[in-house]
Amino acid sequence: MKNCLIELQHVTKRYKGYESEVVALDDISLRIFAGEFVAITGPSGSGKSTLLHCMGLLDRPTEGKIIIEGKDTSKITGKDIALLRGKKIGFVFQSYNLIPRLTVMENVILPGLIIGKRREYLEKRARKLLKEVGILHRINHRGAHLSGGEQQRVAIARALINEPIIILADEPTGALDSESSREIMDLLLEMNRNKGVTVVFVSHDPVVARYGRRRLEMKDGAIVEDRKIK
Repeated sequence: MKNCLIELQHVTKRYKGYESEVVALDDISLRIFAGEFVAITGPSGSGKSTLLHCMGLLDRPTEGKIIIEGKDTSKITGKDIALLRGKKIGFVFQSYNLIPRLTVMENVILPGLIIGKRREYLEKRARKLLKEVGILHRINHRGAHLSGGEQQRVAIARALINEPIIILADEPTGALDSESSREIMDLLLEMNRNKGVTVVFVSHDPVVARYGRRRLEMKDGAIVEDRKIK
């Protein structure tokens, strides 16, 4: 059996409102294995992004455990959580989250600098990644001067800079036109097939969701379908 990278054990996430409590995730148990390309789909408010954020330790569950490569993250907090997240998980967001005043190179290497890696190593790796995602020619341009598709390519390179065990992508094509969306999904799929990069992505777009070789459908905070595509 493939290596289990992330395991959720009976994960529940509740948010308290002014007059009520919202159950965003309802007793979810799930395993993500090395080499998978997983789509999380479902209607708005079904818990897709909350699930992804909990998997990536951006949010903590109200109940249950999240285990990353055998490590129970409920037993660690603060700086240790941030360090684990920085080393093990790469993120790609709908809004790209590039720092506009920084160059492409500076944006890509930033996560590596944060966890203490050497700049010389990071810059060498960044050039390789930028070439792979087809944006090396823009290496000295600032993030603010790039198109949406170009910014997302930079974001993918940045997500890979620390050699994470998994990439989590939250609506990675949500701000892009159909052609750019196809290019970005083709790029992620190529990374998965040719380099073994594990990818879990959220999408409300059925065309984008069809890229998933395993598809999780959510409704009312629960996974109502989990199927693999041959």
